[in-house]
Amino acid sequence: MEFKFISHSEEDTIELAQNIESEKFPNMVICLDGEMGSGKTVFTKAFADSLAIKEHVTSPTFNIIKEYYDGEMPLFHMDVYRLDGNTDGLGIEEYFSKDGIVIIEWADTISDVLPSERLDIKFKLVDENKRILMLKPHGKKYEELCEAVL
Repeated sequence: MEFKFISHSEEDTIELAQNIESEKFPNMVICLDGEMGSGKTVFTKAFADSLAIKEHVTSPTFNIIKEYYDGEMPLFHMDVYRLDGNTDGLGIEEYFSKDGIVIIEWADTISDVLPSERLDIKFKLVDENKRILMLKPHGKKYEELCEAVL
């Protein structure tokens, strides 16, 4: 089952992130994929804002993982673009059970370590403003989440 969301603006993407955040639960994993500039970091920033995280959220391209603890729930933001699938020694799997929320940009590059239950969101650029987001829930909790927000 997949859900299609059409974003006509950055504001639409922000609203989707806020709606998903409103249905949050501990150990939620959201996997974001799509070309550069398609809205993955915009989504993550909006999600973090909705969690009341006060720290400025940026893409952790050079850090791989950024941890935010000052919101309603911990947020673990990962950008695994530079890993080329090699997660050895990073302990990424440990984050999936830290009672926070994990958002992974470029998640398709580490598909072999992703949990079986998660929400995949693929961003497709259509033009300067329009994006098509395909949401694929893996597991009942994520199916219910998609049904609640879309």
